[in-house]
Amino acid sequence: MLEFISGLLTSLDDFLWNIPLIFLILFTGIYLTVRLKGLQFRRLPRALKYMFKNEEGGEGEVTSFAALCTALSATIGTGNIVGVATALVAGGPGALFWMWVAALFGMATKYAEGVLAIKYRVIGKDGHVLGGPFYYIENGMGSRFKWLAKMFAFFGVIVGLLGMGTFTQVNGITDAVKNFFDPQTAWSLSIFGREYSWTVLIAGIILTVCTGLVIIGGIKRISKVSEIVVPFMAGLYILVIVVLLVLNFDKIPQAFAQIFEGAFGLRAAAGGALGAMMAAMQKGIARGIFSNEAGLGSAPIAAAAAQTNEPVRQGLVSMTGTFIDTIVICTMTGLAIVLTGTWDIGLEGVAVTTTAFVQGLPFAESVSAFILMICLVFFAFTTILGWNYYSERCLEYLCKGNRKIVQSYRWLYILAVFIGPFMTVSVVWTIADIFNALMALPNLIAIVALSGVIAAETKKYFSKPHRQG
Repeated sequence: MLEFISGLLTSLDDFLWNIPLIFLILFTGIYLTVRLKGLQFRRLPRALKYMFKNEEGGEGEVTSFAALCTALSATIGTGNIVGVATALVAGGPGALFWMWVAALFGMATKYAEGVLAIKYRVIGKDGHVLGGPFYYIENGMGSRFKWLAKMFAFFGVIVGLLGMGTFTQVNGITDAVKNFFDPQTAWSLSIFGREYSWTVLIAGIILTVCTGLVIIGGIKRISKVSEIVVPFMAGLYILVIVVLLVLNFDKIPQAFAQIFEGAFGLRAAAGGALGAMMAAMQKGIARGIFSNEAGLGSAPIAAAAAQTNEPVRQGLVSMTGTFIDTIVICTMTGLAIVLTGTWDIGLEGVAVTTTAFVQGLPFAESVSAFILMICLVFFAFTTILGWNYYSERCLEYLCKGNRKIVQSYRWLYILAVFIGPFMTVSVVWTIADIFNALMALPNLIAIVALSGVIAAETKKYFSKPHRQG
């Protein structure tokens, strides 16, 4: 029965993430890039400056930087460490190239999401903010499309509860802890008819308690934790990867060669080039959107809470999230895996990246593994927090702000965190991919439909002389 369900999920995943959805995601990013005249490239320096310069007198619940950190807390997670590894194992080194393509065009998509989030958000008298795709679908496209907004919100709740928010992150954390403290499963117990390490159970309990303590405080507590943890852990991770790349500098040219050859199936046997290219494209784009969430519609939910009155300004801040997540962090992870060759030695999940660290760093094996474990634990933990906020906002839209339902959902979310370690890796990622696709569709339709509004807001903002540089 379990094999049948797993096969059914895999078939559904392959269907959703086939050429039509890949084309829609890329088309949206390319279309916006053309319509906005390459804004993500021309305005990136200004966007990076806005990250740290808060707008004075803006309405909202948290600063733009805090909103970005909340969004980054949900994007910088297992996708950067486990997701990249999974993509490279399944699609080869070429998958990294397609992650870049998805990210570069995805920056335009993420910009559009940020603009629409601020323009169509709703702010209550108490300062409580509600915004995101469900509001820019309903208020931007019109009330006759409210069904599309509800569809997005429903899938958003499911993605948070069963996909990106809980199972994938918790599974990544407990796997990393187990691989470090008990790689041979020497301390085991039987749960649901399967053998698990005690470290998995202990890590799961600690994670569940910590998650509960934070999410009960809502967006302000989540953003405070994210503002501290995300910059520190991202900085530490980047520093460690830089050390690895510098020490293996001579292997970097060959790694890039493998990436570009793999992207177009140039190393495949005659007749297999197209299949190799499609595998790299499918896995690269799927894992790319899992990691940076451009087009998924999640980030604008956090962006809507930013203290700003300028939709374009927040759009610029939002798009830096994709740049940091994929162009910087995922690239570093991917290079480390490719140049050490750990993508092709029969490993799975976090073990691929862990082995790359062990082989590429000059430290003792235990030290390298511990560094990666700590980074993964904190990245994934903040992702759990961020996705709780996203899914709660989706639920709040569906139930028209019924606080009892939202409070009950928080406990259900905490329960999902607790059972996450006992899900198998392949099933977890397949479920996440399926609901990512279902969540992305309504959002992408709305972005294309409202692209005229995005272009008009952008033109108006940059028409002022002091903003043209």
